[in-house]
Amino acid sequence: MIDDTWIIIPAYNEEGSIGQVLEDFRGKPFSVLVVDDCSRDNTKSVALSYPITLVTHIINLGQGAALQTGFEYVTQYTDAKYVVTFDSDGQHDVNDIRNLIEPLMNCGFDVSLGSRFLDTNRLIDIPVAKWIVLKLGILFTRLTTGLKVTDTHNGLRGFSIEALRKINISHDRMAHASEILMQVSKHNIRWVEVPVAIRYTEYSKKKGQSVFNVFDILWDLFFGRD
Repeated sequence: MIDDTWIIIPAYNEEGSIGQVLEDFRGKPFSVLVVDDCSRDNTKSVALSYPITLVTHIINLGQGAALQTGFEYVTQYTDAKYVVTFDSDGQHDVNDIRNLIEPLMNCGFDVSLGSRFLDTNRLIDIPVAKWIVLKLGILFTRLTTGLKVTDTHNGLRGFSIEALRKINISHDRMAHASEILMQVSKHNIRWVEVPVAIRYTEYSKKKGQSVFNVFDILWDLFFGRD
């Protein structure tokens, strides 16, 4: 059932957006876990004003590490059957979660990947630099994993708990997104893409990736861990 779903939200210095993100979850049949990656602002106190579970890093480690902390918490301490990763900057739509979970519940898939490119009518104001980063990431992922994905580095993903137990993120920062897909391929996990909306607000654009982040991600993947 959908109320067996946990949402993992990694957050770092997101006091400007985390409140609205969590407000959107009010009345929804999900359990929400926020992993605060040692924010220097009021992210933690804002999050605690909502009915969520909070885990805090005592030092800043990166989004990949925050997700891994969330994965470990959910697999060890909850009865979750499904898990969804959800960004804290306000880009994702809570209403897309049901579409991510449905293939896991009813169609035999174990991973559902949100894709902003399956329905271009829902792709709003994507910055040019972001578009370039994403397209390079898609090409890289197809070459290295054989997965014919249409999107990559999309933080909106769904997992069955069985699949999640096979995923172990070792790259602490942005290379984790490619690493997850590599592990999906390695373990022959049944996956499907689902169209999702991405909202590019002025706030999220300021925090977005530059083209040069591609080189950082490749370095992390091939020459070590953060």
